[in-house]
Amino acid sequence: MPEATPQDQESSFVTHLIELRTRLIHALVGMLVIFLPLIPFANDIYSILAQPLLIHMPEGTSMVAIEVISPFLTPLKLTLMLSIFISIPWIFYQLWLFISPGLYKHEQRIALPLVSAATFLFYAGMLFAYFVVMPLIFEFLTATAPEGVAVMTDIGKYLDFVLTLFFAFGVAFQVPIATFLLVKTGISTPQSLAEKRPYIIVGAFIIGMLLTPPDVISQTLLALPMWILFEVGLFLSKRLIPSSAEVNS
Repeated sequence: MPEATPQDQESSFVTHLIELRTRLIHALVGMLVIFLPLIPFANDIYSILAQPLLIHMPEGTSMVAIEVISPFLTPLKLTLMLSIFISIPWIFYQLWLFISPGLYKHEQRIALPLVSAATFLFYAGMLFAYFVVMPLIFEFLTATAPEGVAVMTDIGKYLDFVLTLFFAFGVAFQVPIATFLLVKTGISTPQSLAEKRPYIIVGAFIIGMLLTPPDVISQTLLALPMWILFEVGLFLSKRLIPSSAEVNS
């Protein structure tokens, strides 16, 4: 088989760049298709996001907008981020169309389920943060405000805090995927990971301490799901990945 000439390599590189550009454009268009219809509802979307804090704020107080343009830009920023979150499956699909031709059949069979599971777990982490973690965190924060201090959070700061919380829990919920890949790639084994369980539990609580406010409830609400999801990943690794002994037999 003749070796590829520099011209062939350059042509292949240009072809890949064109394909990458096409996939990026499709991903952007998909996001805009979601974003543009949501713009008129930007304020309503922000009100929904603010509910976990508003229901715990003292009577007679409200959120504030420190920056002049914040009342317009902050809900718009939230709507844009929401559009990106909603379009994640479409973005991953475009990424899949770009990389799948270069994968072997067995790699394609495992990559698509893993990407789908990672997407589902990211959404699950965000929902867990909104419905479980945020109400408890804001109840704690508003209850511990010093006497004479009115809790009047800036809408921009609140959005940044919540987006960070969403991202932290979305990433933390990827623990089963990381556990599965550690075993699948041969970096570790289920037995080795099981032996490290005490260290993993301590590490989960340390991560919970770093990513949440300094109260035991919110730290535990992040650490416990990470531990449980680690056990789920460990269980799936034992069930779905044959051991070296089984492969050699």
